[in-house]
Amino acid sequence: MKATVTVELKASVLDPQGKAIQHSLSSLGFGGVEDVRAGKLFRIVLADSGQTREEIETQVRQMCERLLANTVIEKFSYTLEE
Repeated sequence: MKATVTVELKASVLDPQGKAIQHSLSSLGFGGVEDVRAGKLFRIVLADSGQTREEIETQVRQMCERLLANTVIEKFSYTLEE
């Protein structure tokens, strides 16, 4: 099973890295970019341990909440694929 986790800053949190990227894109001639939000992407390969899909989802959610995302300022989403 593979999990793809995306972590992004919440909309209410300023994103200086995103603003720097937006400014750099503008400097390179890409003037149509209105906003950039930077984030992180994790691709996790999980061993086949006989768990149900629900148990795997719970495990991935816990990974996000405990390590991969700072849930005070970040939001996360994930997808699972066989």
